[in-house]
Amino acid sequence: MSSDGEILDCLIIGGGPAGLTAALYLARLRRRFLVVDSGTPRAAWIPTSHNIPVFANGISGKDILARQRENLDQYGPCVEAGMVTGLRRQPDRFIAVVEGKDGGSRQIAASRVLLATGSVDIEPDLPDLPNAVQRGLIRYCPICDGYESRDRKVAVIGYGDHGMGEAIFIARTYSDDVTLLTLGQRLKLSPEQQAKLDEHGIKVMEDPVESLDMEDDRIAAVHVNGEGHRFDVLYSALGLKYRSDLALSLGAEHDPTGSLMVDHHCETSVKGLYAAGDIVRGIDQIVVGMGHAALAAIHIHNHCELPTEDEPGGA
Repeated sequence: MSSDGEILDCLIIGGGPAGLTAALYLARLRRRFLVVDSGTPRAAWIPTSHNIPVFANGISGKDILARQRENLDQYGPCVEAGMVTGLRRQPDRFIAVVEGKDGGSRQIAASRVLLATGSVDIEPDLPDLPNAVQRGLIRYCPICDGYESRDRKVAVIGYGDHGMGEAIFIARTYSDDVTLLTLGQRLKLSPEQQAKLDEHGIKVMEDPVESLDMEDDRIAAVHVNGEGHRFDVLYSALGLKYRSDLALSLGAEHDPTGSLMVDHHCETSVKGLYAAGDIVRGIDQIVVGMGHAALAAIHIHNHCELPTEDEPGGA
């Protein structure tokens, strides 16, 4: 049970764009729910997004979150700061262990759970520059802001299929001057892969970055093999670490990277456990995550009075 003995209709874990969208829907559907927010949404790193349809001049990630919280506040308090450190399933409910900001802990019971815990970008290993992505010195989403980098000199930090894929995406979409920086990782290219890089004029630098030149709080140049190379924009394509441990502990189906597989209602393979946002296998975009959240919230509302599969009469 929750501390007050109530079983919630839904516990939302994560207070980013997806989690707050689900909360808005459930608030307006008059459901009993709570958002537990650790306060570390990936969206907060976004300097400016131009892919949110109603903001013609772009909007920062922090502003998106602030506007969502302000909108949600009109329906009453429903967001609690904390970290869900454990989640277990009983026949008719989920039990979450929540560690509060004050160091205390409590248990929350809910009929359904929506995971919107997102992911974290793997930071590049650059000399004397930790957390470059989080600090906004390196971009991580060419779908979001590649248009603003069109016809500029772009470097992509990455290797393997993902790094090559992002470099090719940028080269065929936005710029004819793209360099792939592998940070010392040697590429083992097939003739077909090399031909693809050559087709798009992508240069490859496989040696480590030795030092950086900073100008006005931006990376102006990288030094490789004693030579400086200046770029207008740097993108990281090192992949993501998905915050899916809670779902995996319950046996939810996932791909090799840890992102979750869901059905067309955004329900995982664990009955009553839903997922929305970056944690779901597919495209990592704010509007996609909001769409996940809307689908999940409506399905949760429509099935709140129905038993889960382990209950009598469950599907």
